[in-house]
Amino acid sequence: MQRLTTALALWVGFSLCAQAAEPITLGLNYPRTGSYKEEGLAQMRGALLAIDEINAQGGVLGRPLRLSSRDDASRPSKAIKNVDKLASEGAAMLFGGASSAVAIASGKRAAEHGLLYFGTLTYSNDTTGKDGHRYMFRECNNAWMSARVLGQYLHKTLPDKRYFYVTADYTWGHTSESSLRQTTNSEDGAQHPSVKVPFPGARLADYQDALTQAASSNAEVLALVLFGEDLVRAMRIAKDLGLTERMQIVAPNLTQSIVEQAGPGLMEGVIGTEPWTWRVPALEKSARGQAFVNDYAKRYEMYPSSSAASAYSIVYQWADAAKRANSLSSEALIKALEGHRYQLLKDTQEWRAFDHQNIQTVYAVKVKARDEVLKDPLKQDYFEIVDRLDANQAAPSLAEWQAERRNAGQPLTLQ
Repeated sequence: MQRLTTALALWVGFSLCAQAAEPITLGLNYPRTGSYKEEGLAQMRGALLAIDEINAQGGVLGRPLRLSSRDDASRPSKAIKNVDKLASEGAAMLFGGASSAVAIASGKRAAEHGLLYFGTLTYSNDTTGKDGHRYMFRECNNAWMSARVLGQYLHKTLPDKRYFYVTADYTWGHTSESSLRQTTNSEDGAQHPSVKVPFPGARLADYQDALTQAASSNAEVLALVLFGEDLVRAMRIAKDLGLTERMQIVAPNLTQSIVEQAGPGLMEGVIGTEPWTWRVPALEKSARGQAFVNDYAKRYEMYPSSSAASAYSIVYQWADAAKRANSLSSEALIKALEGHRYQLLKDTQEWRAFDHQNIQTVYAVKVKARDEVLKDPLKQDYFEIVDRLDANQAAPSLAEWQAERRNAGQPLTLQ
C-alpha cells in the first residue's frame, strides 16, 4: 500500500510538472502574402527572437512560449477567420497585422473570444479611436502622431506649399490624409486635391491615373498616403513621370522594407515618419535597444525594422504584464498594462489607460542618398532622423479622443 501511495504521489507530481511545462501559445495574425508581406515577415522575425530570448530566461509563469501564425493577406475577412482558428488552438493572446482594417477587425473578433489583441503596424486613428475597445492595445503610434511630427518638420522646411494627395482608400489612408492635412494647413481640397486608389487590389492603372493627375497639377509636394508594395509601385510610376525630380515626395509612414523593395536610389529624399529605426537606440541612449539591434543583426544578417521592433516589443510587454499580474487572464493583463510605463528599445513609453494607445516619441525621417546607404556594412542605413516629437506633445488628448468617440456615437470610455 505504501508503494502504491508513493507511486501515485510521483505520478501526480510528474503530471503537475508536465502541465506546468505546457507551452503558452501566442497567435500571430500577419501578412505572409499581399502588398504588406515584407512588413509581415519582419514581424515574424521579431516575434521569434523575443520568444527564444524569453524561453531561455525560463518562459512565462514557468511555461515556455510557442508561436502559432496565420496569413491574413491584409484582408479583414481572412484575418477574422484566423482569429477564430488561433483562439480554437488555445492562444493566450493575439497580435500582428500591417493593415489597420485587419487590426480593427481582428481586435473586435478577439474581444468576442475574450482575448487581447496587440496591433503592430496599424496607424489609423480609428484603431484606438472610434473603434477602440478594452481588448485592443496598439504598440505603434497613430496617424495623428505621425502627422504632428511630419507637419512640424514640413512647416519648418517647406512652408506654404501646394499639396497633392494620392491615398489608399481605407481607414489608415483616410485618417492619415486627414491628419496630415490638418498639420500642414492643406485642408482646402480645391487647392490641395486628392485621388483615392483602391485597397487592397489597386492596379497599376489606378496609380498611373492618380499620378498623371498629380503631374497635371501645380502641386509642389506629392503626399503618397500608401504603404508597403503599393508605395513602391507608385514611386516607380512617379519616377517615370518625372515627379520625383519636380516635387517633394512625402509618405506618412515609411519602413525599412519599403526602401529595400524600391531601392534607396528611387526613394532618396522621401520624407516620412517612423516610430523606431535601428538608429534610435543610439539616439535615445538605450542599451537594451542596442542589444536588440545587435542580436537581430547577428541572427538574421540584417538590421531590424520598426515592424520587427513592434512585434518584439509586444511579446516582451505581454510577458512582462503576465509576470506582474501572475496570471494569463485577459482582465488581469488589462489592469497590469493600463498606465504602465516602461523602457525597452528607446526612451520611456506608456500604455495609456483611457484608449490603450502606446504613447511614445515619434520621428520624422528622410531617406539618405544611395552613396551614404552603401557606406554601411549591411547596406541598410536608410534613414536620417531629421526631427522628433516627444510623446506628451504628439498624442491626442483625452478631450480630443472623447470628441472623436462622441462624433462617432461611441461610448466615452472603452467597453
